[in-house]
Amino acid sequence: DADEAGRVVTRLVAASGARDVARSASATVGELRIEAALERSGAAVHETAVADLIASLAGDPPEAEARAVRRHDRARARDTVARGLPGAPAGLPAEPEALVAAVRGYLRETLLEAGAALTGANALVAETGSVVAMESEGNVRMGAVLPRTLITVAGIDKVVPSWADLAVLARVWARSATGAAMAPVLSTWTGAAEGDGPQDVHVVLVDAGRSETLADPVGRQALRCIQCTACLDVCPVFERVGARPYGAVHAGPIGAALTPQLRGTRSAREASLPFASTLCGACAAECPVGVDIPEVLLELRARVVDERRANPVPVPEALAAQSAEWVLSDERRYARARGAIARWARLLARGGRIRRLPGLLGRWTDARDARVPPARAFRDWWRHRPRPGDSGPGEGGFDGR
Repeated sequence: DADEAGRVVTRLVAASGARDVARSASATVGELRIEAALERSGAAVHETAVADLIASLAGDPPEAEARAVRRHDRARARDTVARGLPGAPAGLPAEPEALVAAVRGYLRETLLEAGAALTGANALVAETGSVVAMESEGNVRMGAVLPRTLITVAGIDKVVPSWADLAVLARVWARSATGAAMAPVLSTWTGAAEGDGPQDVHVVLVDAGRSETLADPVGRQALRCIQCTACLDVCPVFERVGARPYGAVHAGPIGAALTPQLRGTRSAREASLPFASTLCGACAAECPVGVDIPEVLLELRARVVDERRANPVPVPEALAAQSAEWVLSDERRYARARGAIARWARLLARGGRIRRLPGLLGRWTDARDARVPPARAFRDWWRHRPRPGDSGPGEGGFDGR
């Protein structure tokens, strides 16, 4: 699990005598919070991916904001690098080429001085026991070559049988992640080679909830994820809220489907993730490995509801649902409640809009205005509507005001 993985990696780094650890981008390493365990042991962890480095310089939590750089425009990225990067040149322009050059200079020195490297893996080839990393920057390859100690942390779901399987995976990942025919940088290593590269090579295999997920006939398909982020690019929810609300490196639709299975749904955040979706199906249509994310989310929603029903202490949502059921089950109660709500709403309205609701309802109006209920309910209009053959001027149509 995460705690044991942290202890294993910390022990390996301590045995190597390294005080500086170069960490490459890895969803598994972030998921397990191994960098926090290393820092508690006194080791200094240095981010080597450009996006993660800029996010850390900006103060964004690395495990939740691996893709925070998407929201950095040129000016903000320039200010972040100029203010927080050691040795940043004076008068740094807000041009991508200049920013990347400044970051690369710092990263090169970091990798040259680090005594140990910590990486993830896109795949583990069982045929030869090889580790495979696909990337677009080259920092993983450089980190895997320079330090004496190399530690790779990977989930058991990353194992593929043979190189033939890897060939398919590599093409799929590249086209879905970068739009290219092949990954810009594909690195493989199989243990240590005397006199060439790292001499202490370790692979830490992690379960951390994956076996339980594999046992779920519906949820297990989420383990097929290859971390291409294609589902994030088409998700309307992720487009609006970004990575932070997901609380883990597995953000977006796949995060909502995978994180509750790996971490459980005991906490409020994990229990809410399956509901953070419109179920529009865009993610399933885009997924290159055929993960039906909406199906997994529906299964997880049912699981969360069942757990809440079994809880002897009802949660506020359950109390609200029970109250609504009591009101809506009787027409007279519903009419009285609707009338009361309409009267209070009109007192709170300004210019036909309610800009601030009281109490917990204020979370709705924090992001949007609420419309004022119509003065005349549709049911009342329908009951007294003019019918064919009626004499008289009639009561006109229902305009919703």
